[in-house]
Amino acid sequence: MIRETGRVVAIEDDGVWIETIQQSACQSCVAEKGCGQRLIAKMTGKTTAIRALPGHCDLSRISMNDQVVIGIPEHVVVNGTLLIYLLPLLTMIAGAILADNLSSGDLSTALGGMLGLMAGSLAVRVHSYINRNNLEVHPMLLEQIPMVN
Repeated sequence: MIRETGRVVAIEDDGVWIETIQQSACQSCVAEKGCGQRLIAKMTGKTTAIRALPGHCDLSRISMNDQVVIGIPEHVVVNGTLLIYLLPLLTMIAGAILADNLSSGDLSTALGGMLGLMAGSLAVRVHSYINRNNLEVHPMLLEQIPMVN
């Protein structure tokens, strides 16, 4: 399970919104010195808000600005990454090949590739919409970090 620490920025009836700066991936990444993701996040203060569902925590005990730990299974990240990047690429290639077989012009091949890319992107969007309430793919609230006085 991939774990991330964040701060509660909004509370809803069925979940909470957590603001994070992605650091856990930065510490284990091999491109640590060559990547600007962490530096840009520090300079701009840009963070990510993630909606987390109550996992092992009671939402009634959570309040604004609490420090919490959220988690998401690794297979969800891997499958999501493959879906987002690979599906549009494959549909673009398939569209270009299909257009090339139907017509011999470069313009039609390029147009077929673009249409395939758009179709793959649309399929990703539809998949995301269908799974928007799927509990297996949402981050879960794992624990509340006690405040030290």
